[in-house]
Amino acid sequence: MDATPIRRVCRIVAWVLALATVCIAMWNPRRLQAAEPACPAAPPDVWVVSTRGLPGACRLPEAVNFSVERLDSDSCAWQRSDLGSLLADPLQPVMIFIHGNRYTRGEARQQGLELARRTSACSGCGVRTIVYSWPSERQGILLKDGRAKYDRAFCEGHYLAWLLGQFDCGRPVGIVGYSYGAIITLQAFEDLVAAERSGTGNVHPWTDRQGAVNVVFIAAAIRCDALAPRGPYREAVDCLDRLTLLTNSSDDALRFFPLLDSSLRADALGYVGMRRSWVPPSLEYSSLDAASVVGRTHGFQHYLASPALMRRICGGATAGLEPPAE
Repeated sequence: MDATPIRRVCRIVAWVLALATVCIAMWNPRRLQAAEPACPAAPPDVWVVSTRGLPGACRLPEAVNFSVERLDSDSCAWQRSDLGSLLADPLQPVMIFIHGNRYTRGEARQQGLELARRTSACSGCGVRTIVYSWPSERQGILLKDGRAKYDRAFCEGHYLAWLLGQFDCGRPVGIVGYSYGAIITLQAFEDLVAAERSGTGNVHPWTDRQGAVNVVFIAAAIRCDALAPRGPYREAVDCLDRLTLLTNSSDDALRFFPLLDSSLRADALGYVGMRRSWVPPSLEYSSLDAASVVGRTHGFQHYLASPALMRRICGGATAGLEPPAE
């Protein structure tokens, strides 16, 4: 009996099982417990800006009705607030955490709080952490859900652009974008550059602002040529002072990134990285392959758990964010 058909079927079954395992790793990562942890004696300054419940946006909006919360230092509970309070003290440095797919509201707050706690130990400039919480809860089967959130991430970039455009030009900003957070970040910068060029939109300019702008991408689920000379987000580099990449060449999830978009013929930035020559010499740039630390996993909590990687994240996000001298 010819065993070739049997071997072919076995290979197909093995491939399907491997793909299912990878999808679970990428779009349903194991995280820290969702319960809110007890506050330390001096909780960090943490806020949440949420677009959950807002419809998709196809362009930079004129205004956005965000849901805003802050962590109360006395009761250690999340309390409703408003954008005006968040934007007060226009020169205080801020660090924005943008999560990936399949996060509930509570999980986004918890990991943002954990990031704030770990970075507060290494940043001596009184950074305010803002958790950018977007609708990425689990919906439907893995691949279909991943593609839906991939599309939603581009919409979220328009909302983030409006938020960034409300910051005073002297306010230092650090952004930590995990997985799909890289799409949201670069789409936002593209909107800001376009708005500045056209003179439209209710936003402050970003290509020649006084306050520093640092960006850290962790396991970035965006095409690897995004910032190439002819890449779709090339102009975003004009908004940055420092760019830090944490990639993972063993990431089983990012290995199948091209499946999210049939038109893509590029690997994920967080999987293969990018060339240093693609960014101008004036941009402080560093990249580290974290495969030897986190292995084949994709979850953000594995990066948080590593002291060495946290030093990279903290330094990349907060270095030089002291307010400019008057």
